[in-house]
Amino acid sequence: MFFKISKVIWFFSLLIVLGVFMYVYAALPENVVVNENQQAVNISKEVFFYICLAVIALANAFVFAVSRIYPQTEEYFKGWFYGLTVCANIFFVTGLCFISLYNSSEKFDYPRIGFIIYGSIILLAGWSVSWPIFRLSQKIFDKQLSE
Repeated sequence: MFFKISKVIWFFSLLIVLGVFMYVYAALPENVVVNENQQAVNISKEVFFYICLAVIALANAFVFAVSRIYPQTEEYFKGWFYGLTVCANIFFVTGLCFISLYNSSEKFDYPRIGFIIYGSIILLAGWSVSWPIFRLSQKIFDKQLSE
């Protein structure tokens, strides 16, 4: 059941990421500022589009790759992997919105959005660590129950 629910959530997160991606792309200027320390790093709107499209497609294609390469994998791992991809999609949405906001001509207090960006990174890292912790606790409890 967890597998099917996580699959549905992943599908909707993929639709949301693609919708946000298209909305952000339409709002971007011709030259997109990616980094602005001492020397600004500008890339064209089209290059930004294809780089983002490749990263999003690759991250979401891993869902199909894991299912095809490891067909005997347990359902819990597949559900966890779908959840990991959902967390990655949340990070992509957050990053795309931040780049769109940064490239707009609006004045904004950027430190106020930091907790959202760091929160999506912490969510992704936390979900990544949750599977090994789950497996370790499962082995410990199985060992205690068998004794």
